[in-house]
Amino acid sequence: MWTDVLDLNEFYGSTLGQMTVRLLRARLREVWPNVRGETVLGLGYATPFLRPFREEAARTLAFMPAQQGVTRWPREGRNLTALVDENDLPLPDRSVDRVLLVHAVESTEQVRPMLREIWRVMADGGRLVTVAPTRAGLWSQIDRSPFYQGHPYSPGQLAALLRANMFAPMRQSRALFMPPTRSRVMLRMAPAVERFGHRWLGRFAGVTVIEAGKQLYAGIAERTAAPGLVVVRPKLRVASSRDTQAARNAGDGEAPAS
Repeated sequence: MWTDVLDLNEFYGSTLGQMTVRLLRARLREVWPNVRGETVLGLGYATPFLRPFREEAARTLAFMPAQQGVTRWPREGRNLTALVDENDLPLPDRSVDRVLLVHAVESTEQVRPMLREIWRVMADGGRLVTVAPTRAGLWSQIDRSPFYQGHPYSPGQLAALLRANMFAPMRQSRALFMPPTRSRVMLRMAPAVERFGHRWLGRFAGVTVIEAGKQLYAGIAERTAAPGLVVVRPKLRVASSRDTQAARNAGDGEAPAS
C-alpha cells in the first residue's frame, strides 16, 4: 500500500523527518561516493535523498507512482519529478546508471514487475540501491514512521527478492537505529545512537540498505560426451561498466573492445 505523498511531505518536513534524511543521506553517500557524469533515478519517494547526487550527476530524475501521488521537486529551478506507472517507466532501455528505491519495494503490490522494469531501464554497468524497513526495527512498527505502511523485509528476504529478479546483492548496510521519536533529547543524540547501533545493534536497525548490480546472461560453452558436440549453457554474471561502454559503442556502429 502506497503512502500518500502529502503524508510523506509532512513527515520529511518535520524535525524527526529532517534528522531521518541526514542519517540516511550519510549512509547512502557511503554506498555511492561518486556519481559524476551519470544518470540517477529515484523511484518511490526518494527526493529528500537525491539532492547530494543532483549536484554531481549529469542528470537526476524523480519518479513517483500514481497511487502515491506526486509533488514538485526541487523548489528552485525546473521540475524534475514525474507521475508514473512503476511497472511501465517512460524511459528507453539501458538509459539509467543508478536507481534509488525509497518507500517503494515495501509499498508496491507488484514488486516483481517493478523490479523487472527497473532492470530494463538500467544500464548494463548500473547499480541499484534499495532502502526498505526491517521486520525487527521499530520503524516498521510505530505508525508515526513513514516506513510503517507496507511490507517489511528481513535483510535476507530483501537480498533474496533482488536475486530472484536478476540483481546481484553486492553490499549491505543498515540505518535508523534511533526510534522514531519526537523527543528533542533523543533527536540531539541521534548521530551518536546511529554510530553505536551500526557497530553493535545491527539486527535492530530501522531500514536495510542494499546495493545490487544488474545481472546478465552469458553463454558458457561446455563439451559433451558426444564427439564434436558443444552445448552453450546460460550463466548469470554481474554486468560491469565495460559492458555499458561496449553496448554504447555497438549502438554507435563501433566494434566492442576485446
